[in-house]
Amino acid sequence: MGNSGDNFVGLGVPELVLELNGRTWALDPARSYSLGRDPQSDVVLDDARVSWRHATIRRGERGWVVEDLGSTNGTYVQGQRVHAYDVAAGATVNLGNATDGPRLSFSGGAAAGGDLYSAETALAKPQQGRRSGPAAPATPNSGTPPRQGGWGNGSPAAHVPQPSPAPRPDQRKPQAHIPSPHGPSGAGAAPPVYGDRSPTTFHHLVLGRVMKIGRALENDLVVSDLQVSRFHAEFRAHPDGRYEIVDLGSHNGTYVNGQPIQRHLLGPEDIVGVGHSTFRLVGDQLEEFVDTGEISFSARRLTVRVPQGSTTKTILNDVSFGVPEKSLVAVIGPSGSGKSTLLRALTGYRPAEEGEVLYDSRNLYKQFAELRQRIGLVPQDDILHKELTIRRALRYAAKLRFPGDTKAAEREARIDEVLRELKLDVHADKRVTSLSGGQRKRVSVALELLTKPSLIFLDEPTSGLDPGMDRDVMKLLRGLADDGRTVLVVTHSVAELALCDKLLVMAPGGAVAYFGPPEEALNFFGYETWADVFSAFENYRDYDWSGRWRGSQHYQIYAADLDAVAPQSVGAAPQRAKPPKPQSWPAQFVTLVRRYLSVIASDRGFMALMVILPAVLGLVSVVIPAKFGLAPSGEAGKFNTDAGTIMLIIAVGACFSGAANSVRELIKERVIYERERATGLSRSAYLLSKVFVLGLISALQGVIICAIGLSVRKLPEEGLIVKGFPAAEITLVVIALGFTSMMFGLVISSLVKTAEKTMPLLVMFAIVQVVFTGVLFQIFGTVGLEQVAWLMPSRWAVGAAGATLDLGHIMPPWDPAKPDNLDPLWEHSASQWGFDMAILLGIALVCGILVLRLLRRHEPEVMRK
Repeated sequence: MGNSGDNFVGLGVPELVLELNGRTWALDPARSYSLGRDPQSDVVLDDARVSWRHATIRRGERGWVVEDLGSTNGTYVQGQRVHAYDVAAGATVNLGNATDGPRLSFSGGAAAGGDLYSAETALAKPQQGRRSGPAAPATPNSGTPPRQGGWGNGSPAAHVPQPSPAPRPDQRKPQAHIPSPHGPSGAGAAPPVYGDRSPTTFHHLVLGRVMKIGRALENDLVVSDLQVSRFHAEFRAHPDGRYEIVDLGSHNGTYVNGQPIQRHLLGPEDIVGVGHSTFRLVGDQLEEFVDTGEISFSARRLTVRVPQGSTTKTILNDVSFGVPEKSLVAVIGPSGSGKSTLLRALTGYRPAEEGEVLYDSRNLYKQFAELRQRIGLVPQDDILHKELTIRRALRYAAKLRFPGDTKAAEREARIDEVLRELKLDVHADKRVTSLSGGQRKRVSVALELLTKPSLIFLDEPTSGLDPGMDRDVMKLLRGLADDGRTVLVVTHSVAELALCDKLLVMAPGGAVAYFGPPEEALNFFGYETWADVFSAFENYRDYDWSGRWRGSQHYQIYAADLDAVAPQSVGAAPQRAKPPKPQSWPAQFVTLVRRYLSVIASDRGFMALMVILPAVLGLVSVVIPAKFGLAPSGEAGKFNTDAGTIMLIIAVGACFSGAANSVRELIKERVIYERERATGLSRSAYLLSKVFVLGLISALQGVIICAIGLSVRKLPEEGLIVKGFPAAEITLVVIALGFTSMMFGLVISSLVKTAEKTMPLLVMFAIVQVVFTGVLFQIFGTVGLEQVAWLMPSRWAVGAAGATLDLGHIMPPWDPAKPDNLDPLWEHSASQWGFDMAILLGIALVCGILVLRLLRRHEPEVMRK
């Protein structure tokens, strides 16, 4: 192996010794060293001023470099805060405080008794779960794409061999690998078996006794977790030696092996889940494991295919990688490389057809009902209502996600904690619309942190942000990882990749082109910039980038073990379990209604339009000259030709205002609904909250239209249903028409993909209603046309109003030769009025059922029943 001095000389980097608290480390240039409070760090510092992952010491181009990892309290040299500093013998660095923070001293020469590693040992034994420094990357394997002028003019680090042009097919030789005797690094290691970890606590079960579990102090086993109900479940130790877990009607559910249960007899292999805690029965002892963020997460052989004509197209191709615990991982790649598909596969929104996703050795797809509570997802679009203040938005989110028995003070305490952590407390009472793009992204992250997830996914969080905000967001994510969470971010930005622990590069076709430390990626590809790498992906789309990756030393270090084990669930359909809801259906409905009313009340423009629109439509009907109103013409003749026109204008006004209220409501909240549905939102409660509030608005608008439009008209003396008040009877019809049109608007909103498409469809809907009212021309008795008109709410609404007004006898007959050939929907009888109204409301009901089904498309596929 050779001595350490030979290794130092061969690598062209001066020997350096680190001294701290009486200990010494002879630094090996073939690797980097992590410093922080994390017990897995190379140099562990037990000081509250030091971040979880504070800094790293690595080899630079000219010598050794101390690099701050975005720590909270900073790294200092001679009293000045630094991000990166070249150190040599005689240098001193303070962590966390410029004067009395932990002091790092550097000297030259080997130190006796220090931790001395050779370059070969460092490469052969990578450190589990740590920020890896540069390791010797592989030379290009067979099939390297051609490139003008060789592989670039960059100046790779001294110990990194310059990649050579691809050999000809007859010159290709197999690549030599340096396997690790201890397995791959933390990035690629197989997740540990959950039960192999040391339990957090032990609880003794006594035969014949009951142990209650919950958040309240009166329980035998208190779980301090807002995801847990006050009295959640109980373990029953039967006299015959059997043990049973019984759910006590908890809001977030009790799980056995990831599946929700009401009661279950426990076996030796069963794992019970309650909030962020899991329990395992060992003899007469109950072992408790608390998920504090120290979890492993990996993807194994993920493949996703979509239909394409008579064949299928692979959009995610055999993807495997492992995420170190408490780390920040970035996913980059050109358009069409499957980044979004990968994110949906990793979160369970769209499970892969082949392969498995493991959360601490547990299959995410099969146990999604339980594990969804421990995963946070921040989509590209903001998952909050921008009209609300930050605090109010978080309050509604907390009410929906926490159990119904959570006290307001408990929710407020958690909200304040999250606001302080993300430095949003000074902006808490500002409306979201008044925030900058970076601050809005922080609010979206805050919403996810309410439930203390161990794993957080973010989709393009820096999209549309300037470079300064880009850096702020990435530093925020770095801080989240340092504080004990695992963060995976899909991004197009490559400016701040150095803040990440690992980098996953996707190639066209959805395959992995690289996975490993970000600082080694460009050398791996042999290019100077990421623009060159992405150009190579575009220019050589048919090249086997994945094959090059699998033939590299990086693959052996970071991912080989994941591919060596066949996934357990290849080709198997995930089990579908209906997750319990955090709150009861009535509680969710009330919370959603209150939130929706708050959003509307905060939007003064919408409130003004809500009143002005029906008022204008009512005035339009008033300007129509009609000397005798809606009653028979009396002295001027038998018929009133204007009565039908007036009702047509009133009906079309109700159709337009009702549909306009709702046509954008679902599409503009689609991202919010998708995320809330994954956390336990009831689909029916969500829809009915919209129907209830929008129905009230439509009813108010119907009253305004009729109050203006009918106030100057002469009406019949008697009604059919409301005796003596025909105006009230017509108003009921207009309200029902506005409500049904509002339901049509929800159908449109659930069908379209963008909000811009709603306006043309709204106009088309209103015009079609004009045509099929039955006022402009004869519809009844025309085969085909009459049947189409049955689907139109305006046809039945004008029919009900026509029954009240006896419109069949007031308007001139369509055929003077057949004066008794009347529209059957306008028959002047209470039964006909009731029939017309029943069909009108029936159409609204059918629309509601259709919207309920369409909403299923916008929720995690693993949750669809």
